[in-house]
Amino acid sequence: PGGGGGGGAKSSATVSRNLNRFSTFVKSGGEAFVLGEASGFVKDGDKLCVVLGPRGPEWQENPYPFQCSIEDPTKQTKFKGMKSYIAYKLVPSHTGQQVHRRYKHFDWLYGRLAEKFPVISVPHLPEKQATGRFEEDFISKRRKGLAWWMDHMCSHPVLAQCDAFQHFLTCPSTDEKAWKQGKRKAEKDEMVGANFFLTISVPAGPGAGLDLQEVESQVDGFKAFTKKMDESALQLNHTANEFARKQVTGFKKEYQKVGHSFKCLSQAFELDQQAFSAGLNQAIAFTGEAYDAIGDLFADQPRQDLDPVMDLLALYQGHLANFPDIIHVQKGALTKVKESKRHVEEGKMELQKAEGIQERCNIISFATLAEINHFHKIRVRDFKSQMQHFLQQQILFFQKVTQKLEEALHKYDSV
Repeated sequence: PGGGGGGGAKSSATVSRNLNRFSTFVKSGGEAFVLGEASGFVKDGDKLCVVLGPRGPEWQENPYPFQCSIEDPTKQTKFKGMKSYIAYKLVPSHTGQQVHRRYKHFDWLYGRLAEKFPVISVPHLPEKQATGRFEEDFISKRRKGLAWWMDHMCSHPVLAQCDAFQHFLTCPSTDEKAWKQGKRKAEKDEMVGANFFLTISVPAGPGAGLDLQEVESQVDGFKAFTKKMDESALQLNHTANEFARKQVTGFKKEYQKVGHSFKCLSQAFELDQQAFSAGLNQAIAFTGEAYDAIGDLFADQPRQDLDPVMDLLALYQGHLANFPDIIHVQKGALTKVKESKRHVEEGKMELQKAEGIQERCNIISFATLAEINHFHKIRVRDFKSQMQHFLQQQILFFQKVTQKLEEALHKYDSV
């Protein structure tokens, strides 16, 4: 099983090679694969299946789904305390065994996977940072970013099951030797580049082929979608950032000004020394304090609702940055099919060779559409839960504000 589509005899250059060797189509090995130059033995464990679901091609689901939590990052040292770093505690649900990983381990894994899977969007890691990397705020923000990252890794049927990721999740932190072995094994992986495409198995038989024109219009539609989503995510991120900044500085200051003015009024009233007005003075002073407290509530609020929305947007902006390359590989394959059809008509290529090209393009199309499908599925899941969280937090916030105002109002009952 899994012989590589006719490597053997090199044909005369009937299908033009792409001269731009920096193009993703070439770099990813997509071109060599489509032209039938990849050959390798695919082990059963390496097979990636695309199946036909209700909405078209999708990755075959992971039969053993799991999650992985990222908990309390701890500061650790090595070289007798000369060098310190932050390690995150990971607990995968399928093993229940905790392991500690540093950011550089995440970084290594990301690099491997981004190279191995040219038609899969490997989520970007939260930004690297040199200064202030031990500060509470930065650490907690990075941990949240990594938690989203981890969720997307575990939710992806292909990424979740791949060897390098499983090694990352399960290799005991104390076993340096085992870690290095697994790392070397992943780096020696032969099913990368053109060979990666050999591992994809797609629905076969009559009616399982994809219509080229339909694929093209679906991919073009998705391209337009990602462009629009990218623009609006950027816009929302900017707006949320501004709004958060205003709440932390502006709103807080304005509410506290109002509070201060009420307090000044009550202090002025106290100069009248009348016993019967003491209740009023206290109530007004309390109103001032309520406004002070509301100012603080405003300043604390973005952490609860706007920040999580921005964390999600950051993750998705990473995905959106991946798709142009994925689409480029797909486009390159389609171009080769169109070329080969033309060559057959002109008598420059045997039909059999053109059919091989079309069949291999079909594989890339199946994988690309499966990836697009997965992206939409998870996007709907994520944005639903994040928007619910956002609105719940907003409601709680305004309830707290209302409560403060009601407390202040009741102070006047006995005046």
